[in-house]
Amino acid sequence: MHRPLNNVTSSAHIRKIAAILALSMALVAVGAGTASALPRTFTLKGGGFGHGIGMGQYGAHGLARRGESYKSILKHYYSGTSVSKADTRTIRVILKLGSSSVKFRGASIATGGVALSRSRTYTARRVGNRIRLQRGSRVIRSYDGRMTVGAGSGATRIYGKAIGGLSNGRYRGEIDFRRSELGGLATVNELSLDDYVRGVVPGEIPSSWHREALRAQAVAARSYALTTKAGGSLFDQWPDTRSQVYRGVNVEKSSTNAAVRATAGEVVKYKGRVATTYFYSTSGGETESIENVWNSKAVPYLKAVKDPHDKLSPYHRWTVRMTRRRLQSKLGGFVRGQLKDIRVTKRGISPRIVRARVVGTRGSRNISGTELRTRLGLRSTWVTFRKR
Repeated sequence: MHRPLNNVTSSAHIRKIAAILALSMALVAVGAGTASALPRTFTLKGGGFGHGIGMGQYGAHGLARRGESYKSILKHYYSGTSVSKADTRTIRVILKLGSSSVKFRGASIATGGVALSRSRTYTARRVGNRIRLQRGSRVIRSYDGRMTVGAGSGATRIYGKAIGGLSNGRYRGEIDFRRSELGGLATVNELSLDDYVRGVVPGEIPSSWHREALRAQAVAARSYALTTKAGGSLFDQWPDTRSQVYRGVNVEKSSTNAAVRATAGEVVKYKGRVATTYFYSTSGGETESIENVWNSKAVPYLKAVKDPHDKLSPYHRWTVRMTRRRLQSKLGGFVRGQLKDIRVTKRGISPRIVRARVVGTRGSRNISGTELRTRLGLRSTWVTFRKR
């Protein structure tokens, strides 16, 4: 009686083992199929360079070469606007932040009527909460938290590397040395609006470009400076692409200074108010409405417009190839499991990506076009993905 029972138990056991083996083989096959289904490379084809809002600089140059005036160029990119005079003010640009001491030369006077020699080098040094004006090791005067020096109609040279990378730059207006809450000194250039714009135009576009493009850039730079404030109570503008590229006297050219003079005090206005005139390098053929790029409300004068004349830009069209592993590494936590695809779920009026979905083997996550561009280090959000 035990033998038949043993036979039955043995047969059931064998069937169980066979089922387990079959399931394991199936799982291995599925795993192998999943692995083989993953793409090896992605080809990214795109257009433009920059956020795509407002004026494309290469497109403006193209329009100027076709005979458009700077006023018509600005009206093209900033819908419903006009160019007119505006009240100006002093602009404060942060040059250095955190240095315990800063050397300078070319200034003729310091706070309190202290006369300086333009041909000598001085030092602003923070000691505790005070700022010392020194020549070599000799202390000329000590100030409570702030010292300002000026060069009159000349320029002051600030030694060392400034924010944005310029070394030993020369700057018009006054140089303000302040005690920084982050430690060390904050070195701020305070100067008139048009003197500021003289250092922006050749920092933003080539001085050899068409006269009307240079004038359009001057007006846009002036308008942007009046409507933005990046540094709270300490400063107004960064000297790099976080605001506008400003490089002081070092980069000034006769052509760009002439453009600033020809448009002196002029700004872009919408319904009587100065417009925030965003600009960038290359549109790729069409600009984009601000609400489709940043988490922003719609702005009537920052709407998508056709921009076919920037084809002379080297960034009008571009291609980037990345391995799947590289792409996944850049996307980081947006990938669940292994990267399978990037699917665009919404595009703007131009082909720029508004939203996309990062698809992984363990699920997917949504990502904005701007975040996708930042993560992947792309020139713009005007991009398509092709996997192999």
